[in-house]
Amino acid sequence: MEHGRNVAGLLARLVVGVVLIMHGWQKFFEYGIGGTTASFVQMGVPLPGVSAVFAATVEVVGGAALIVGIGLPVVGLLIAIDMAGAFVFAKMGAPLIAPGGGQLELVLLVGGLLAGFAGGAYSLDKVLFRAREKGAAPQPVTA
Repeated sequence: MEHGRNVAGLLARLVVGVVLIMHGWQKFFEYGIGGTTASFVQMGVPLPGVSAVFAATVEVVGGAALIVGIGLPVVGLLIAIDMAGAFVFAKMGAPLIAPGGGQLELVLLVGGLLAGFAGGAYSLDKVLFRAREKGAAPQPVTA
């Protein structure tokens, strides 16, 4: 059972990570930060230039971090913030399941949280924290 959870966590991290990298890549290299900023202005996103850089960076760097499994809880929260903003400013009010609906943003929001907090044992975080735990001296119990 534990192996299945770890494999599922790894698969969630890989899939969500790849999708995020693709979306962030678009913001950086297809639309450019200027084009992404202009789009964010039209949507009414606060601080559109900062928000464009934030979104693109979280998607590319956060996606890569999910894939290798580093900083998972922080990355999961940043992805959730990014996707909550995308849903509120770009998709709110549209039918959920429709072309241009917000289903992708909601799935990535929850998938990012899940991958960040239940990403499984097959991650760089687990390797680093195991090494740290093994090197730590046990703490005495005091009454």
